[in-house]
Amino acid sequence: MSRITIRVEPRHADNGPCDHAVKPSGRPRDAASGCTGRTAYAVVCSEHGTVGDPHHVKQLAEPAAREHRIVHLAALPRPA
Repeated sequence: MSRITIRVEPRHADNGPCDHAVKPSGRPRDAASGCTGRTAYAVVCSEHGTVGDPHHVKQLAEPAAREHRIVHLAALPRPA
């Protein structure tokens, strides 16, 4: 059985991943980087890809990630 990872990933307005350094406001630290800033956070599962709709606040995406993790835990076989 392979390991499944579930993470909260920052996204640009076009829903592409944002791995640039940003200010607390979500704007890029380096204006010349071409980053448009973070506008949303998506829950990404290594098995299912993007789960649900993007959230505009990271604190709202974390419970969604936890709920998806519980779905995977419930599917695990239990020892007899």
